[in-house]
Amino acid sequence: MIILKLGGSVITRKDATKPTLDPVNLDRIAQEIARSGNRKLIIIHGAGSFGHLHARKYEIGSPITTPEELERKKMGFTLTQNSVKNLNHFVCHYLLNYEIPAVAVPPSSFIITENKRIKSANLEIVEKYLEMGLVPVLYGDVVMDTDESIQMAVVSGDQLVNYLSKELQPERIILGSDVDGIYDSDPKTHSQAQLLEEVKSMEDLKFLEGARTVDVTGGMAGKLTELLELAGKGIESELINVGCEGLLESALKGEKVRGTIISKQ
Repeated sequence: MIILKLGGSVITRKDATKPTLDPVNLDRIAQEIARSGNRKLIIIHGAGSFGHLHARKYEIGSPITTPEELERKKMGFTLTQNSVKNLNHFVCHYLLNYEIPAVAVPPSSFIITENKRIKSANLEIVEKYLEMGLVPVLYGDVVMDTDESIQMAVVSGDQLVNYLSKELQPERIILGSDVDGIYDSDPKTHSQAQLLEEVKSMEDLKFLEGARTVDVTGGMAGKLTELLELAGKGIESELINVGCEGLLESALKGEKVRGTIISKQ
């Protein structure tokens, strides 16, 4: 079984001022998954512009100090939840177009957090879908939190990857982003940036500029923290650029592709 994470930056226009899909990328990605022939998958996708705009505006996960603020955040919570559910609908729709038996699994329906970290999650439904030969599709979402001071939190796709991987022990984890992997500096602003074929700790990175894209889930630095925690438990992952045609298909077939391996120190 493979856990495949599709970054929100790949399937949406993450810097858009309103929720905006990237249908060209999403269609090609769905085709590559279909052509790979791999059906024992859990797909997790980021929220991109469908989630971050609302979550940031309403500061989901920050302390609630007044009744008025609670009412405001409730509206932000529902707007965010509805928006990311719409994105998930699009993702499943494109997968179904290529006869991938995708089934939506909203994290807010079975996950509760404690101080923004997953406290409980009933994974029976995910396991049952896998047994049936279906492809569960989860996504970054907003959920209820047991901490009375915040009451609601953002659960990123990367935190879902971390939690599901520890619980379900996949054979492989593939994370698809809009860059080739982890660099020693931001490849979009530094022409001499070097791709790191393997990362074992944050100390491996001389710079975290390319990891500081700030969003409500912590950007690349947050992603690395989740993946290094997994690596410490012996579960490796690989970061690849699914914006490059054919790369995802090759990775799903087990072929070595350009990217970064996150491994145990």
